[in-house]
Amino acid sequence: MIEWRNTPGLTDYDDAVAFMEKRAAEIAEGTANELIWLVEHPPLYTSGTSAKIEDLKDPDRFPVYPSKRGGQFTYHGPGQRVAYVMLNVGERGRDVRCFVRDLEKWVILTLEEFGLTGHIRQGRVGVWIERPEKPALPSGEVAEDKIAAIGIRLKKWVSFHGISINVEPELNHFDGIVPCGITDYGVTSLVDLGLPVTMDDLDVALQRTFSMVFGEEPRNS
Repeated sequence: MIEWRNTPGLTDYDDAVAFMEKRAAEIAEGTANELIWLVEHPPLYTSGTSAKIEDLKDPDRFPVYPSKRGGQFTYHGPGQRVAYVMLNVGERGRDVRCFVRDLEKWVILTLEEFGLTGHIRQGRVGVWIERPEKPALPSGEVAEDKIAAIGIRLKKWVSFHGISINVEPELNHFDGIVPCGITDYGVTSLVDLGLPVTMDDLDVALQRTFSMVFGEEPRNS
């Protein structure tokens, strides 16, 4: 059984990481159920295993937490839904790339619930939204903004960390970093795109689309 847990308020980042590491170990040992954990964090930056210090443009703005997840710098804060995904990838084919693609698919299907088309771009981690109303890029490509980030870690074939989707965060909070080391592109949110979506709306969509990708419906704990 996959548990589905939603923690109200703002969750301390260190507490979240400690909980995930403990739960992932218990899942690997077979003493705990898999878990999808929905949280929000206070404003903070995290640095993944590939982070470059020059991408931290404003180190004094918010607390900075080193993270053992893959990826570079990212922002978490109020108005952003973080879904921590503690699943046994060892029992799902032991294919990390396939697992990441499934997470991307989950985000894209969730965005479709609100009439949005999310895109995956080679060389750019995360999920992107085309913005044809904005000036084109110097290359002539349509402008795109990032709406969701993905970064995971595996320990004994159990995943933790996960995905984040921007519902209505303060977008200028992303200015203190180069998000995921990617320049020339912006960041957006569901509300920034003109959609009156609440966090509860997104949570319902995430739960509805989960089984489409992973074949199992998480149950509320």
